[in-house]
Amino acid sequence: MKLEPISEEMEFGTILRWHKAEGDTVAAGELLVEVEAEKVTTEVESPVAGVLESILAVEGDEIRVGETIAIIDDAGGGS
Repeated sequence: MKLEPISEEMEFGTILRWHKAEGDTVAAGELLVEVEAEKVTTEVESPVAGVLESILAVEGDEIRVGETIAIIDDAGGGS
């Protein structure tokens, strides 16, 4: 799962809070993580259903748009 831009101008986002932990099952569209960009907090939903296998960006990390922040095993190879 990559950090997607919240706006056209967004280059970076800061991970504020994960709502799931590694090993948790997630549903597509379920709240997964809160990201702050340009002083706006956005709730990011899981793009797929599966298991949150690995969190690659911890709370407080500033991440460039397009970087992978988590790996979700969707039984089709992950995302």
